[in-house]
Amino acid sequence: MAKYDSKSLRNVVVVGHGSTGKTSLCESFLFVSGKTDRLGRVDEGTSTLDHEPEEQKKRISISSATTFVDWQKFKINLVDTPGDSNFSFDTQSCLRIADAALVVLDAVSGVEFQTQKVWEYADDFKLPRMVFINRMDRERANFQTAVASIKDKMDVKVTPICLPIGTHESFRGVIDLLSMQAIIYDDLKGTFKTADIPADQIEEAQTWRETMVEDIAESDEAMMDRYLEAGELTAEELRTGLRTGVNSGALIPVACGSALKNMGTALLMDIITQYLPSPVDRGPVKGMKPGTEEEEIRTPEEGSPFSALVFKTIADPYAGRLTLFRVYSGTLTADVGMYNASHKISERFGNIFFLDGKTQKTTDMVIPGDIAAFAKLKETGTGDTICNEKSPIIYDKVVPPPTIMSFAIEPKSRGDEDKIGSSINRLIEEDPTMRFHRDDQTKEMIISGMGQIHIEVAVEKMRRKFGVEVNLKTPKVPYKETIKAKTNVQGKYKKQSGGRGQYGDCWLDIEPLPRGSGFEFQDKIVGGVIPNQYRPAVEKGIVEAMDEGVVAGYPVVDFKVSLVDGTYHTVDSSEMAFKIAGSMGFKKGILACQPILLEPIVFIYIEIPDEYMGDVIGDLNARRGRVQGMDTKGSHQIIKGQVPLAEILKYAPDLRSMTSGRGTFTYEHSHYEECPAHIVEKIVAESKKREETEK
Repeated sequence: MAKYDSKSLRNVVVVGHGSTGKTSLCESFLFVSGKTDRLGRVDEGTSTLDHEPEEQKKRISISSATTFVDWQKFKINLVDTPGDSNFSFDTQSCLRIADAALVVLDAVSGVEFQTQKVWEYADDFKLPRMVFINRMDRERANFQTAVASIKDKMDVKVTPICLPIGTHESFRGVIDLLSMQAIIYDDLKGTFKTADIPADQIEEAQTWRETMVEDIAESDEAMMDRYLEAGELTAEELRTGLRTGVNSGALIPVACGSALKNMGTALLMDIITQYLPSPVDRGPVKGMKPGTEEEEIRTPEEGSPFSALVFKTIADPYAGRLTLFRVYSGTLTADVGMYNASHKISERFGNIFFLDGKTQKTTDMVIPGDIAAFAKLKETGTGDTICNEKSPIIYDKVVPPPTIMSFAIEPKSRGDEDKIGSSINRLIEEDPTMRFHRDDQTKEMIISGMGQIHIEVAVEKMRRKFGVEVNLKTPKVPYKETIKAKTNVQGKYKKQSGGRGQYGDCWLDIEPLPRGSGFEFQDKIVGGVIPNQYRPAVEKGIVEAMDEGVVAGYPVVDFKVSLVDGTYHTVDSSEMAFKIAGSMGFKKGILACQPILLEPIVFIYIEIPDEYMGDVIGDLNARRGRVQGMDTKGSHQIIKGQVPLAEILKYAPDLRSMTSGRGTFTYEHSHYEECPAHIVEKIVAESKKREETEK
């Protein structure tokens, strides 16, 4: 493989809505550049980049994949990202380390919801970008409508630098507005010839070119002056102005083609190498000095101290953990160690390699801009900064979003409980958006993620990678019980069976506490009616009994018990007897205190396009939710409200259905409140049914 300097690198992350042809475009890059001799097809399972079995089964990208192509003495590092919102964190992490974003649109659908989301992510990282309108060979493909959708939905100005020649079955090439030549494709290998612009498109091409020239001139004040004076810009001025405008973010060029037919791909790679920025063009990067608020700067030069950011981890049961990183400054060779500034540890590694799909290409050294990987690091994970220990720095990392959907998970085979935990933890190393915990109340193992597809894919990976098969089911809602009234009650345990008996007698005051107070016990015994050594046993009995309330068997909370009186027997009394007496008194007293069922309430934040506002609010009301406010975010509305947790356990697929996949939400626990009577009846019935089943 040829050696490149940082100025010859182009780090491009390919993003867009699902099924716009991102992976097919990357496969076309590989084929047209001569790196592969066969065009990989997603729908046939022959893709170089969608190589995971789960991706081949579902025919979608589930995980980002890296590759590279050599083109005109440049190296283009490509990162193909998922278009499904279930895996958007992966896309964000890849955009974090990119120098430019290539946004792929479908020529029929134009801008779709996930396109808007990845555009916002690119905004967050201030990334230069360009747009490729793909699938011009599709029926109803419309270049101008797709361009208009960018302007309308993104509220940005874009600059087409190519035009299609024909559409659908008649699509046969593109017009390069910079050279004002037609590029006609001869076959599916991407072979082309240049020609004059078709006569019926000359006027259209001239109009679009005038717009392009004006956009380029407007991006630079000095160039605008020259344009106003001369009425035109030279070819060199256009190229320089376009490159400068793209790098500054003032210009967003638009190209078009068909990835499956390799039409427009070669021209697109020319545009990437000529007009998108190199790591050097992006300039110095900022970080923080570890343990301080002091800013650190690194320049993308080989002579600078080494620094890099880990943006992805792959859990491989055979190769071990693969750690992908992007170099920001300095160099690293395979014969030295590296320092993890995030965890303040040093780690040694074996080889450094470039990932080419699932293939590993070993390298002796990495330079600023390189995207590379280590194998079998033990401590370093996604988001960590690795650097020279003598010049430490920490770069900002992408914070995983909160999960939105959970399932209870149980093994299909007995004895696999321990394997579940260890295998999921390996997957969490790879995907930090997953969560796993054991619910202390329901005793269930809970796996949480960004949606049903996300969790189902994790389960498939568990089976394939670690040999663990599990069942998923809706998790139990952690209801609780409490009381609304107070009482004074006796708990008395007396047992005579020959020989030494058992005797414990206590009087308890039971009263409610404010919501969220938990449990409080107070010893108010005066004198020696109950000896000191037996009083703690009364509390222990209550604590054990409160785990199972009288309404539906859920834990009892937010109440106070005062031990106020009692009697004891000098021979028959014991700690066990008073523990039982305390438990008996509590159970009897709770029945007299108007016990009620409490349900968990969550704060919910729903982001949707304007047109779905009525449907979503109506659905939220039907789920016993309460809208508490709304904010506007561009063309979207953010609904803020509260809703019972039980009503949104399967909200993710429902919201996707209501909003055609364009709605997103997050939630967090808020508080507990009294459950309505008609809901309580259902819960009690389910509880009794569950008890009978367990018997």
